[in-house]
Amino acid sequence: MENIIHFLVNTIGQWGYIGIFLLMFLESSFFPFPSEVVMIPAGYLAYKGEMNLFLAIISGVLGSISGAWFNYLIAYKFGRKFLEKFISNKKLNKLDEFFEKHGHISTFSGRLIPGVRQYISFPAGLAKMNGIIFTFFTGLGSLIWILILVGLGYFIGQNQELIHKYLKEITIVTLIILGIVIFVYYKYHKAKNDNK
Repeated sequence: MENIIHFLVNTIGQWGYIGIFLLMFLESSFFPFPSEVVMIPAGYLAYKGEMNLFLAIISGVLGSISGAWFNYLIAYKFGRKFLEKFISNKKLNKLDEFFEKHGHISTFSGRLIPGVRQYISFPAGLAKMNGIIFTFFTGLGSLIWILILVGLGYFIGQNQELIHKYLKEITIVTLIILGIVIFVYYKYHKAKNDNK
């Protein structure tokens, strides 16, 4: 494990901000690639002074938004039948239900849920969601997740056991906060609709 982490830190250090952008593009598109192995080492390199913290975060967010747009455009241009060649109908149905239930905010909340973040752009593309709103919510969700990962790398990057421990706990806390945000959003819109 230590050798793998050392390899990732060195690779990201050599590729720099373009490397972060490209790897986060992959992570955000339908190619399965965990963001943890990109942004935690980037945070650690920022701690060591080998990277600029702000530029690392911006590179990660821009990569995530670009990867999400890649998925959005595939769904927008080619439709559901094309997606069914690569993603099971069952999974697409679940994503559609999630998107329909939560609306535009699902592109924000989906970015914070493991196993959903890579695919939430597909139902947005199928629904032809407004591009500006899509970019805003995708960028906001990506930013929060990237800040968590970079923070882990920056503050406890040398202790891998702590990273694994806190990543699980922080993910749980993030999901709880996410639940509260969605609940408040739902109540706000329900009250707004009731007043019409």
